Amino acid sequence: MAQPITVERTVTIEKPAEDLYRFWHSLENLPHFTRHIKSVTVYEDGRSHWITSAPMGNSVEWDARITEDRPNEVIAWTSVEGADIANSGSVHFQPAPGDRGTEVKVITTYDAPAGVVGDAIAKLFGENPKQQIGDDLARFKMLMETGEIATNEGQPSGRRK
Repeated sequence: MAQPITVERTVTIEKPAEDLYRFWHSLENLPHFTRHIKSVTVYEDGRSHWITSAPMGNSVEWDARITEDRPNEVIAWTSVEGADIANSGSVHFQPAPGDRGTEVKVITTYDAPAGVVGDAIAKLFGENPKQQIGDDLARFKMLMETGEIATNEGQPSGRRK
């Protein structure tokens, strides 16, 4: 039996809501700052096909549809029947207090099935889904504010022998 898991994270980005909404609304951009999404293909009917990384080189796929779309305010979605993972969520864009940019809040709910598939799903979303979504939002913030995502991948550790 599936056990729904809900994750909610917020980040403040020093950019106008219009810029952030426009970038996120082009769902094909999501793999640029999320580590687990391999690709998103958008179809003309408002549906999209998602492919995410899974353990041992596997992938998890599903189709989703936009359920709410208010420019510069909110984008909401839900997976369609037959998805590997039943999921839904929304991203909200609202002015940050003190005219400090925009608060971006992501709320996502997914059903983590039991058994081997459930274990793969748990690993896909990390042991701490809040941390993973928080990390994705931190990368989104970097990308939107600076135009790039800073990493230390491929750099020496600084340790000496």
